[in-house]
Amino acid sequence: MTDLRGLDGLLGVEHVEVTADRVVVCFTIGPEHLQPFGIPHGGVYCAVHESTASVAGQVWLGTKGVVVGTNNSTDFIRQAAVGDVITVTATPIHRGRSQQLWHVDSRLQDGKLIAQGQVRLANLDQELPPEALAHFTT
Repeated sequence: MTDLRGLDGLLGVEHVEVTADRVVVCFTIGPEHLQPFGIPHGGVYCAVHESTASVAGQVWLGTKGVVVGTNNSTDFIRQAAVGDVITVTATPIHRGRSQQLWHVDSRLQDGKLIAQGQVRLANLDQELPPEALAHFTT
């Protein structure tokens, strides 16, 4: 577990790089990531994809509003195993006034693609709590 709150903390996500143009995180597949048949649960990739894109989108938007996910499409390419280190990278496809679209890749430690997807975010006109970006901008 990491010092992150919420689902990312439970999944063991660690932020490697956080900028307005790219966010990279990693986590290690453990028993807690498996579905009942002993392989990594696809929902783990979906959740980490959305979180990674959301961090990227919020860092880019800053204090001008709050981002929320509106669509998450993830394709599963190959299977990982317990002990594999997964690196997830989010990069922008489109960033506009009201919405953003991010491309997200999940790769094994040898660089092989295991999942890829897109996450669409809405930029809401709401006040961002001051502490919300503190973990990512310090």
